[in-house]
Amino acid sequence: MTVLTVEPASAGARLDRWLTERLPTLSRARLQILIRDGHVRVDGAALKAAHRLRGGETVEIEIPPPPEEELVPEPTALSVLYEDDHVLVVDKPAGMVVHPGAGRAHGTLAAAVLAHAPTIAGVGGPRRPGIVHRLDKDTSGLLVLAKTPAAYDELVAQLAARTVTRRYLAVVHGRVRAAEGVVNAPIGRHPRDRVKMAVRPAGRGKRAVTRYRVLERFADYTVLELHLETGRTHQIRVHLAFLGHPIVGDQVYGQPRLRPPVVLDGHALHAATLTFVHPAFRKTVECSAPVPARIERLLSHLRTNR
Repeated sequence: MTVLTVEPASAGARLDRWLTERLPTLSRARLQILIRDGHVRVDGAALKAAHRLRGGETVEIEIPPPPEEELVPEPTALSVLYEDDHVLVVDKPAGMVVHPGAGRAHGTLAAAVLAHAPTIAGVGGPRRPGIVHRLDKDTSGLLVLAKTPAAYDELVAQLAARTVTRRYLAVVHGRVRAAEGVVNAPIGRHPRDRVKMAVRPAGRGKRAVTRYRVLERFADYTVLELHLETGRTHQIRVHLAFLGHPIVGDQVYGQPRLRPPVVLDGHALHAATLTFVHPAFRKTVECSAPVPARIERLLSHLRTNR
C-alpha cells in the first residue's frame, strides 16, 4: 500500500489529477479505475475521482496485482530469420502488438510465438514468453526471443550492458541538415498525456541516446539510419519529433497536418538489423530484415516525384 499526504498547496485539486502527478507509473485512466473500485481512500473514505482535495488529508492507494491470465497459442505465419534451440529471431510486421496489453488480447506476436515454439512457455513470463525487448505496434522489424531461461537471462544482461546492436531505418518529415548527429535527451512520461513519452528536463527522465545518419534527402523528407545506445519507450519516435522531424505516419508524435504522401499502414520506422552474442555458443549473430513493402512504396513515390 502507498500512503501519501496532500500538501496544502494542492488544495482544490481533483483527486485523480493529483494522484497522476505523484504516481507517474500509473495512467490517469488506471487511477480512475482504482478510485472507482475503492482502492483509493482519503482519510479512510472511498471518494470519487472528481473529489476536490482540501490539503492535509492522508491518501492510501492499494494497487491489486493484475489477474494472471493464461496466454493461448494462436497459429500465425511468422517471418523467422534465425532459430535454434536457444533463440528465435523474427521480423515483426507493422500492426502486430508484441504482447497482450490494454485493449489488445489477441493477435499478438507472443501468442504466435507460443504456437510456433510451445516450449517457450514460462520463459520470462506467462504473458510475454521469451520476450526480452519490444517494438511498437506500428514499427516493423527484428526481435530476438529467448527459448530457454538461461538464454533469457543472458540476452536481458546483454541489453542492460548495451552490447546488443540495433539499426533502424526511418523516413521523416523535413530535410535533416546535418549529415549525422546524436540526440542525447532524457525521456520520461509526458507531463500531461500519460499515454505518451516526452523529452524531459534533467532529473525528470531517463538517459536516452540516439545516433542518426542521413541516407537520402528529398524536398520535404529525409531517410535516416538510426542506432540506439539506450532503449527507452518510443525513444526514436520521441527524439525525432523533438528534433522537429517526426516519423512519417506517426499519429502519436507527428502533427495531424503532416500526412503521408502514400497509404502506409503503420509508420515509416523499421528495425533493419540486429546483432547480439549467442547466449550458448558465444558467437556473434547478425540478422537483417528487408525494407517492408509499405516503406518501399513510400520511397518509390518520393524518388519518382523528386
